[in-house]
Amino acid sequence: MARESQQTELKRGLKNRHIQLIALGGAVGAGLFLGIAQTINMTGPSVILGYAIGGFIAFMIMRQLGEMVAEEPVAGSFSHFANKYWSPFAGFLSGWNYWVMFILVGMAELTAAGKYINYWLPDIPVWVSVAIFFVAINLINLINVKMYGETEFWFAIIKVLAIVGMILFGSYLLASGNGGPQASVSNLWELGFFPHGFTGFMSALAIVMFSFGGLELVGITAAEAENPKVSIPKATNQVVYRILIFYIGSLLVLLSLYPWTQVVKGESPFVLIFHNLDNFLIANILNAVVLTAALSVYNSGVYSNSRMLYGLAKQGNAPHALSRINKRGVPVVSLLLSAIATSLGILVNYLLPDQALELLMALVVTTLVLNWIMICLANLKFRAAKTKEGVEPFFKALWYPYGNYICLAFLCMILVIILFMPQVNISVILMPFWIAFLWVGFKISRMKKAPENPQVSQNN
Repeated sequence: MARESQQTELKRGLKNRHIQLIALGGAVGAGLFLGIAQTINMTGPSVILGYAIGGFIAFMIMRQLGEMVAEEPVAGSFSHFANKYWSPFAGFLSGWNYWVMFILVGMAELTAAGKYINYWLPDIPVWVSVAIFFVAINLINLINVKMYGETEFWFAIIKVLAIVGMILFGSYLLASGNGGPQASVSNLWELGFFPHGFTGFMSALAIVMFSFGGLELVGITAAEAENPKVSIPKATNQVVYRILIFYIGSLLVLLSLYPWTQVVKGESPFVLIFHNLDNFLIANILNAVVLTAALSVYNSGVYSNSRMLYGLAKQGNAPHALSRINKRGVPVVSLLLSAIATSLGILVNYLLPDQALELLMALVVTTLVLNWIMICLANLKFRAAKTKEGVEPFFKALWYPYGNYICLAFLCMILVIILFMPQVNISVILMPFWIAFLWVGFKISRMKKAPENPQVSQNN
């Protein structure tokens, strides 16, 4: 029996420092270092306000997730809560949607990594770089959870130090006058704070939300955290504050150094700005940092996807084979299946080298919004059940239940905005078909289990 437990239970090998940096690493990647160029072009300096609003909404949703995870630190995170307190299909939908979301995130971050390599080696096709990084990161995750935690910890440390250093260095350039003739705080308003009006701002807001995808990793780590009741609340509160500082602080400095109209869509503005300041050493260092950032997010994605599939298997919402753990505590079958799915990103970059990143980011936003909607609703169900049991969670969601309703209204607004964006609205149009596809998959999975376990059909 002990042997069976060893093969099907995850090991608690993640310390508090790992968990905080894992969540930070999952949310600071292509959205900040590359995707920000798109939002700057869409709305100018008002992108700063967009990140403030989006960050606060993300914080409220993470508090809702944190309330549940701190009370029940189990594998599968929000999928577990949707399954237990809502319905089996809600758990199935939540888990598989999140898995697909991080498959797409993985493809997007690998694509970004390939573009960063092109800064140094422009003749190497993006798909070649994607393939190399894909193999390397998956090999790291096959070792054990502690190795993953350490790798992600140092990946994230590099990003954090780089962003803080960049903010300090940029502030020095502004204060000393060494930033060039175009550098001035007045760049934030001289060409218009809302240069494309409210419409441009709202369009950018939809893309801004991509940047906060990955914060849910706080919940995914719960089953492998050494002391989840302490580390989960602490990480939930601190990570969002830090991300807001990094995003808003770096944008204030960068948009002061360089007029927003000269930020080239498709390039990293962080690298571009220092490159045009004739500081090539800094530009090269920053390109190495943003490459690390993209690989860090993919590293987090490999981890979270394997654990989500593991959690789905434990719930009965995925094949039992996906719950198999090797002797190092890694859900190896789940990891390999996720790797096979992500490898399609190599093909996407081969077929659509110029459109791959924008298309993948649009698809991610839609699956992310659906995921966050599921978290908000699952938290309402969770709190109602706990109230009925006479249990009061010790780490409470912010402004419950009104905070949940505010978040739900905001997320629905994001979907409507995307629907009116011709270049990316296909992601919202496909959403009903995606949910219907998962419903069919859920019904088929239950039909197969019904003869073996009659209670499955009764629970549906």
